[in-house]
Amino acid sequence: MRNHEVTRVQPLLKPDGTLREPGWSKQLYQIYDRNAIKAPKFRIKEWDYYLILSEKNQFGVALTISDDGYIGLQSATLLDFTIPWEHTETILNVAPMGKFKLPSTSAAGNTVYHDKRLDMEFRVSEGKRRLICNFKNFQDGKTFSCDITLAQPEMDTMVIATPWKEKKTAFYYNQKINCMRASGKATFDGKEYVFDPATDFGTLDWGRGVWTYDNTWYWGSGNCDLNGHAFGFNIGYGFGDTAAASENILFYDGVAHKLDDVTFNIPASGYTDPWTFTSSDGRFEMDFVPIIDRAAKIDAKVIVSDQHQVFGRLSGKAILDDGTVLEVKDVLCFAEDVHNKY
Repeated sequence: MRNHEVTRVQPLLKPDGTLREPGWSKQLYQIYDRNAIKAPKFRIKEWDYYLILSEKNQFGVALTISDDGYIGLQSATLLDFTIPWEHTETILNVAPMGKFKLPSTSAAGNTVYHDKRLDMEFRVSEGKRRLICNFKNFQDGKTFSCDITLAQPEMDTMVIATPWKEKKTAFYYNQKINCMRASGKATFDGKEYVFDPATDFGTLDWGRGVWTYDNTWYWGSGNCDLNGHAFGFNIGYGFGDTAAASENILFYDGVAHKLDDVTFNIPASGYTDPWTFTSSDGRFEMDFVPIIDRAAKIDAKVIVSDQHQVFGRLSGKAILDDGTVLEVKDVLCFAEDVHNKY
């Protein structure tokens, strides 16, 4: 299959606003510059999304700071898989169009959002990321807060640069950083949710780009500790023209193992029935048992969003580049099916 790997440090875009070298890479070798984009400001989409899951204590936290051009979306989610229960609270902003000044790289700088109700910061420093959130009136007048640290030693990541066939100046530039061991805690309604770095991990979804109006994508991600070894995976498709490369990948002890195509087999009977994942190269064969469907639907005519982010447990086999077979069982993770017009 394709899977062209980009290894040169270079500007992401050509002078005409098209991608210089579509493909995947292990780091952010291609340099993103918002000023080089040849599209209206209201079409530019920038976001930092963190998901931190606790295998030990069966809960999760998701945090988003985003500027999607004519709309900003800042959100926090708390999940408790023992009940199961989740709550998401979102603040929408009209036409931020760059005013949040999200960093041009995931490797440095702070991502910050403040208003009367929400204080959220993602602070990047050497070898770690600190996520701080204080969300007033998160639910029933009660405040949600968290202070979480993610360890980020030297390791491979998954970076993808994809164009769209139907619009030359549209592109998706994205980095997934898996396998960051999590410590710290979240607090809500008198209860503390504590992360244990021996078993618990965070993932960053860092995205910049110009999207076409109507898209459906599939994305799945998870991490776990396999006898002291950090294992993670990222799978997905639907993000533009992936002729040059997919973003399907395994991580093991900080090393990337590239996969070919992975298919999400979602049952017609509903998102909460068991799924499977199958792969063209036979290296990612999994069963997925859902726990929570975090569904959200917005239909404002021009802006339409139908999201199903399904959290559950994954079991099966993953095969590394050297043929090593990793057996995973009941890994807490998620997979999503999202249709957006925006």
